[in-house]
Amino acid sequence: MPSQKILEQKKALVADIKNDLENSKGTVLVESRGLTVEEDTALRVALRKEGVKFVVHKNTLITKAVEGTEMEGLTKYLQGPTALATCSDYTSAAKILTEYAKKFKPLNVKGGFCDGTVLDPAGVERLANVPSREGLLSMLLSALTGNVRGFAVAVKAVAEKKEQQGA
Repeated sequence: MPSQKILEQKKALVADIKNDLENSKGTVLVESRGLTVEEDTALRVALRKEGVKFVVHKNTLITKAVEGTEMEGLTKYLQGPTALATCSDYTSAAKILTEYAKKFKPLNVKGGFCDGTVLDPAGVERLANVPSREGLLSMLLSALTGNVRGFAVAVKAVAEKKEQQGA
């Protein structure tokens, strides 16, 4: 039986994991067993640069943290060593981890959670392919200015035609 001190430490760790999950918009579970030190370092640097928290936890602690929440479906992906990536946006963890999973074969995306939905590995890949917020805003702006520009060209053409007819 563990001592009271160890139990308190584990309870605090579960509370920290739960807090990270609740404050995260995008969560990805991966297995990184087999990565070389250089590969792991490159992955962690890329994640840190985008503000993604990446920590390896015991599966039992993650299970306790998601117990009774909408994230409880993540427990089916908790076999073997599990690293938990949490971020403040929806896509950055998924983008980086799927990119590195293609580059480094030992890295395996297990699943994830985003916007109230538990994602399988294919769902995490689909999430990774969603453009960033800035990219989506750029597309919207482009569409809006394209329509306005087309309207302006049409109005100018009509004005020029009337001007020629009047002359």
